[in-house]
Amino acid sequence: MTRERFLELADAHGGAVARWPAEVREAAAALMAAEPDFARRALEQADRLDAVLDAWAPLSLSHDLREAVVAAAPRPRTGRGLRAWLLGAGVGAGLAGACAAGLVVGVALSGNLGGPSDAPEAVSAAMTGYDDLADTIEGA
Repeated sequence: MTRERFLELADAHGGAVARWPAEVREAAAALMAAEPDFARRALEQADRLDAVLDAWAPLSLSHDLREAVVAAAPRPRTGRGLRAWLLGAGVGAGLAGACAAGLVVGVALSGNLGGPSDAPEAVSAAMTGYDDLADTIEGA
């Protein structure tokens, strides 16, 4: 184990090697035996950080402050029952009707633009164009 890895583990898991992952404890013990001064300083520093973190506690709120926050919170809306639902459904039905009317008008207008009798002529004209193209390619 390198010194850098030992420091990373001490920072992550604290100064008690017993809390470190089991797979690295043996390598950590070997480094502690090889470099006892380095290991002692690193573990002492991690112990100081552990002590600071263990001493921290969140602030407690007074009962009066908690009650004031709850009292200032907005109240849930009431009275939005059947009437609100019907109003929403009416708007939705109106939009659906407008879409259906637009579809009907679009279909009616597209029927007047060109009848089915124009379709065979268009296909025939297109086929004639392809025949001319085939003659040009064969002649080349």
